[in-house]
Amino acid sequence: MAKNSDTIPIEVIILTADHDIKGTVHVSKYTDTNRELTDLLNDKERRFLAVTNVEIYPKNSNQPPKRYDFLEIHMDYVLMVHPTSQALFRENSKSQEDILRFRELRAKLSQTKPF
Repeated sequence: MAKNSDTIPIEVIILTADHDIKGTVHVSKYTDTNRELTDLLNDKERRFLAVTNVEIYPKNSNQPPKRYDFLEIHMDYVLMVHPTSQALFRENSKSQEDILRFRELRAKLSQTKPF
């Protein structure tokens, strides 16, 4: 995405069924500060989410992340998006245990059958 003076970059974490994605999305600077990301994701005309400076981490794998300058993600595959400024990752044994428990829970939930 070309740099535009009418947008501001927000670093985000995007969760899909198969990948955790870290990157930057560009939102309108004319949107209410608390709604920037929400408005971007709820745009009914938008079928793809443009992301720059991308790192893709496959779930349930120890493979290194794949890196891309630009990627478009189909909105139907996006489960959750949140700004990295709200994600607290501390490199200590407690946080690593929490991450492992979260991944185990996510794996169990993905194995359950819908109603």
